Amino acid sequence: MKRTMKNLKLKSLLLAAVVAFGFTSCSDDDENGVEEGNAQLTVRMTDAPGDYDEVWVDVQDVMIKTEAAVGEEEAEWESLSNVETGRYDLLQLTGGVSQLLADVEIPAGYLDQIRLVLGPDNVVVIDGEENPMATPSAQQSGLKLNVQQELEAGESYEYLLDFDVDESIVTTGNGGYILKPVIRMSAMANTGSIVGEVHPNDRKSLIKAQNASHTISAYTDEDGNFALHGVPAGTYKVIVTPDAETGYDAITEDNVEVVQGEAKDLETIYLE
Repeated sequence: MKRTMKNLKLKSLLLAAVVAFGFTSCSDDDENGVEEGNAQLTVRMTDAPGDYDEVWVDVQDVMIKTEAAVGEEEAEWESLSNVETGRYDLLQLTGGVSQLLADVEIPAGYLDQIRLVLGPDNVVVIDGEENPMATPSAQQSGLKLNVQQELEAGESYEYLLDFDVDESIVTTGNGGYILKPVIRMSAMANTGSIVGEVHPNDRKSLIKAQNASHTISAYTDEDGNFALHGVPAGTYKVIVTPDAETGYDAITEDNVEVVQGEAKDLETIYLE
């Protein structure tokens, strides 16, 4: 009973966090503290699960490109202030967990692109062994992600950068590794979330939501809870795949409807 109450409490907190994290709304400048003429920009990073022990990426900068000034062909890239630089294990950013990279005010106006710049200290750990990953394109110019959205004064905008680890790591012919980031970026205000709980929860399960256009996945946390963020509105098949050692069968939830700005709660899914 105590265990059940603990999971219900954790699940309630997770659902509340999904709402607070995912769906920022418009308000006037006095209410949200944004200075007149500015918009609030938040950038977070999360991960689609991969079959590795650890995957460390070296985040060095987050930059933006706005609309070119009159007389200029193209605007220059600008670094955001107070970027949370550092090395992050992507495999810890699953089950609804994300890493804040930037939360700043910028002048309102057209936002063309966001650029994630990685450094040289990227590592994949396989069977306990660290393997450095070369990142040629990301190191030299940064990974460019299209936004192409008008940011209005007094409003808050949140973007989620979702790494696809399996697609991002490439094995070379000589046994080395290259990091070529594959990232799905979503504007959180334009998407929904899928949350729930898997029981038994002694081993993690893979949760995957997919339809003809999108695939979003995450692992459950240590208490069996999960959250898929940045899910575009639509109808999905949700597949729960337990760890192979548990002997449980995969479970499929069909016709899961995701609505923009809402969190779809699948409640408790029981493995058999």
